[in-house]
Amino acid sequence: MKLKLTPRNIPARESGVTVGVTPRQARWRFVRFAVHQLAIRSRWRSAAKGEEICLVLLEGFCHVECDGQTHTLGPRGDVFSGYPHAIYLPPGTAFTVIAGARTLIAECAAPTKKRFPLRVITPEDCGFEIRGGGNATRQIVDIMPPAFAAHRLLICEVYTPGGNWSSYPPHKHDRDAPPAEVDLEETYYYRFRERDAFGVQRLYGPRDRPDETLTVRNGDLVLVRDGYHPFVAAHGYDAYYLNVLGGT
Repeated sequence: MKLKLTPRNIPARESGVTVGVTPRQARWRFVRFAVHQLAIRSRWRSAAKGEEICLVLLEGFCHVECDGQTHTLGPRGDVFSGYPHAIYLPPGTAFTVIAGARTLIAECAAPTKKRFPLRVITPEDCGFEIRGGGNATRQIVDIMPPAFAAHRLLICEVYTPGGNWSSYPPHKHDRDAPPAEVDLEETYYYRFRERDAFGVQRLYGPRDRPDETLTVRNGDLVLVRDGYHPFVAAHGYDAYYLNVLGGT
């Protein structure tokens, strides 16, 4: 399995998964991730079977029907023009997403037998933090922080200005040794303001682990299995990534 997955180009009038990964494909236990493009007025029906799911609106406007209620997500022009709208769905929840415009929505999931309440997450609910300093300054927007009522999922959005580093200083979370370190699987889903923008993701060490340097572009998905994983946005290109973590 490659550590970087590139997106499919789907015409705006069509629906489908642009990029995604299952635990089996990733060769890990927990995190499942997919980005769905929904054409205007299209419907996507699914269910949280044995999983907790968080749907994060990346772009567009939609309604989510579940448990006899309808919840509205959006509108959101894109990830750079507004805070996130999301909905957390406990296991056993059947749902239908109805697109009011062309919509991109991220499906973040992990297996669980525990049941926490369904919750709509508005922009006002999302935390805000400026982390780091100098050219390691970035903005963190929490969607599902550690205090969120869920079992395995942790989700945030990270904005990295052009030329800056994030996930920095380098850190890792592949060893179960709390409180210093916990074992977590992780995905990075990238968006950029400019069409030709790019950034660089390092995946390395410690000791004799493989050393990878990945060029990431708009819509790419990176799997962080182990080791350190800092990212730098190329000068002049503001970057965004949706960060999904899951573990025991």
